[in-house]
Amino acid sequence: MITSLIAALLVMASSLDTNKITYTDKDGYRAVEQTAGPTLGYSPTSGVKIIEKNGLAFKSFDGSDTLLPYEDWRLPAHVRAADLASRLSIDEIAGLMLYSQQNRLPMANDTYDGKPYIQSGKKAWDISDSQRSFLLNDNVRHVLVSTVESPETAARWNNNVQALVEGTNHGIPANNSSDPRHSAFQDAEFAPGAGGSLSMWSNLMGIAASFDPAMMRRFGQIASEEYRALGLATALSPQADLGTDPRWYRFNSTFGNDPKLVRDLIKEYCDAFQSNSIDDSNWGNGSVNAMVKHWPGGGSGEGGRDAHYGNGKFAVYPGGCMADHMLPFKEGAFKLDGATRQASAVMPYYTISYNQTSENVGNSFNRELITDSLRNGCGYDGVVCTDWVITDDPVDPGKHWSKPWGVETMTVAERHYKALMAGVDQFGGNNVKAPVIEAYEIGCREHGEQWMRKRMEESATRLLLNSFRVGLFENPYVDVENTKRIVGNPEWMKEGYDQQLKSIIMLKNHDNILPIKKKAKVYVPNRKVPAMRNFWGGTDPARDYSPIEKDILDKYFETVDTPDKADFAIVFMESPKSYRAGYDPEDKEKGGNGYIPITLQYRPYTATTAREHSIATDPFDGNTDRSYRGKSVKTMNECELDILESVRRQMGDRPVIVIMAMNNPTVMTEVEPLADAILIGFSVQNQAFLDLISGKAEPSALLPFELPASMEAVERHCEDRPHDITPYTDADGNTYSFGYGLNFQGKINDARVTRYAKQ
Repeated sequence: MITSLIAALLVMASSLDTNKITYTDKDGYRAVEQTAGPTLGYSPTSGVKIIEKNGLAFKSFDGSDTLLPYEDWRLPAHVRAADLASRLSIDEIAGLMLYSQQNRLPMANDTYDGKPYIQSGKKAWDISDSQRSFLLNDNVRHVLVSTVESPETAARWNNNVQALVEGTNHGIPANNSSDPRHSAFQDAEFAPGAGGSLSMWSNLMGIAASFDPAMMRRFGQIASEEYRALGLATALSPQADLGTDPRWYRFNSTFGNDPKLVRDLIKEYCDAFQSNSIDDSNWGNGSVNAMVKHWPGGGSGEGGRDAHYGNGKFAVYPGGCMADHMLPFKEGAFKLDGATRQASAVMPYYTISYNQTSENVGNSFNRELITDSLRNGCGYDGVVCTDWVITDDPVDPGKHWSKPWGVETMTVAERHYKALMAGVDQFGGNNVKAPVIEAYEIGCREHGEQWMRKRMEESATRLLLNSFRVGLFENPYVDVENTKRIVGNPEWMKEGYDQQLKSIIMLKNHDNILPIKKKAKVYVPNRKVPAMRNFWGGTDPARDYSPIEKDILDKYFETVDTPDKADFAIVFMESPKSYRAGYDPEDKEKGGNGYIPITLQYRPYTATTAREHSIATDPFDGNTDRSYRGKSVKTMNECELDILESVRRQMGDRPVIVIMAMNNPTVMTEVEPLADAILIGFSVQNQAFLDLISGKAEPSALLPFELPASMEAVERHCEDRPHDITPYTDADGNTYSFGYGLNFQGKINDARVTRYAKQ
């Protein structure tokens, strides 16, 4: 088959005009441009050789004059991937199946040539010792990049990494990736014509609030171009989970709780990222692989707890709605309109989908969910990558580290093997190949070496295909000057800011106090945020600060320093942050089960109406009943409500406007009566709120979820059922339900509301 394809392509090539080949030295690599083929990029020091066949240029990764099938860019990507997979050793395949832990540029806590970064004299884009080790010793080729010093740093680091690995292991390039990174900085000022380090948009919940799939597509087109300019070829996104439980820590990374809306947004996101360009729907060197997550949906953790912790390991389905959670995958990510057809990778969540299959194990260990449902049921043949660090040994239920839920008593190698047998291709957050090789050896003993080699090669082919399709084998390098030019360019900064304006929801506008167009006097109290425990188990320090830059505020209104001088006040708040996210070791020490409520209100909450007995039980930690009924919990930022109450008293009848950064749907009973107007946003610049308050722009966003009437309403609902919570109704008679939002004329009721009306 390969021989006939090559012969046919050679005949086609002979009819082309003479191919002009140009060599140009770039920052960190050499570019080989040709008029009748793709641009090639290589490091002159790597041992890679450029060879010409029939007037066309190719990369020979072993430095020979022989053009191997996987080196021939004229062949289909799947043919090249299968050819290379067949040439790899088990040791090389094991490295390919790893996905690194997070890498920050620079790696401040790592060493460089044996010295701490601060003493090494190295640049942020240099390769650290641990990075060098996992790239060369463990053959890792999938690298997660988190924070970077600058776009230039990301580009140069990518080029250094590609030059390092290019001359090893058949020239397999690094497929670098990132979680979403385009959310805006609150204090940043938008100035037309100015650029930034990256175009700034709301978070993805904010794009969902536009109810506009076309806007999601435009975001994806711009974001994917910026990703490739940073040296990133895979996006660990989008998050297709339905946010059916409002208490979930990751709620604000979802697109809301409506299956139809989430489906449409997921489809546009994946199509835009994976398409080669705005005008071409196929794969190419402008494409970014989309890793959709988290199969089969992670938004229904019992009691709203999160599966990063052992206390949140169970997803429950009291409403029988698992099919709703799968719908954004089945009808969205796996049925794209473009030629890329389906998201190139999928990540199962940590959770145990409790009593949904014959065994209660984490989704990545569950063959019925991966092979039977995902692969056979959905026809999905892309990469399945576990969520991060699911194969190490477990720790305390209240601590964040490894998440081997349901397989706690297995060895590390046995967990790798079980995931492989379930249908997984790749292990997220694993930098070391040894347990993968040990899992292979277990398989050889059970199935024979030939069978197990075929199983490993199957995963290798899928993984390599994602690198071939996006052009990494031809040119994994990025032009640093191009990166400086396009990332965060003024045009894209403006598009991002315009989107932010369309992401802000106006919940209340009593007596039409907005917009405030005149140069009125405004009082903005400081935010006083206490020290708070963060997601990683550490403590963020207390802060007392102005929530908005005075220079920005002064462009809209006259700033005064006390309420008595003000015409109106603006109070900046953040939604309630519940104490310890559902588990308190002190309760355990006192003889309880450790489980406490997660609250969405500011004042202390006692769960008198919570479920009397938990749905899920956990034999591993000895808790046959995880109920928290009758227990109380407080929030870490209750003081925010204190400030609002104080400002309301001091302002009397003068307007008070609340701006709330919403991470989780908030019970508004404490806030709404104190505010004349309420705007909520999702990781946007504060300046965007001022544009709406002043009337420079008009609100247009809609709620992609409900705001609960009370915590009792939250306790009554089924964690897995969409639109299952009784919504809050305010003093003006407006109900804060899915699809609700105000503009300056009143309640919005346009085509978007009709299209996504609840059934």
